[in-house]
Amino acid sequence: MNPDRVYPILLLLGSNLFMTFAWYGHLKYKSAPLTLAIIVSWGIAFFEYCLMVPANRMGSAVYSAPQLKGMQEVITLLVFAGFSAWYLGEPLKWNHWAGFGLIVAAAWLIFLD
Repeated sequence: MNPDRVYPILLLLGSNLFMTFAWYGHLKYKSAPLTLAIIVSWGIAFFEYCLMVPANRMGSAVYSAPQLKGMQEVITLLVFAGFSAWYLGEPLKWNHWAGFGLIVAAAWLIFLD
């Protein structure tokens, strides 16, 4: 497989791991002050950007911007599904999977010629 096509996907995966923790990780610590949650989330998001920006820069050489965004959405859903079940203890229900499936179908359409 062509590394120019794979590296952006791996960077998007890494960036989504950071961003999922930044956006949702604080939900496990609802007693923490909101200001602290915002500051910690912002700090985690910095590392997300350190991966996202190169992913999009490198990826734009082989993918269109809509294709990069479509991949981003699918990766986000996969990362979130695992995070929700593993970290938050909230496994997804059938209707969540059905909704995510529709988003995956939409992303697939973006790759059609």
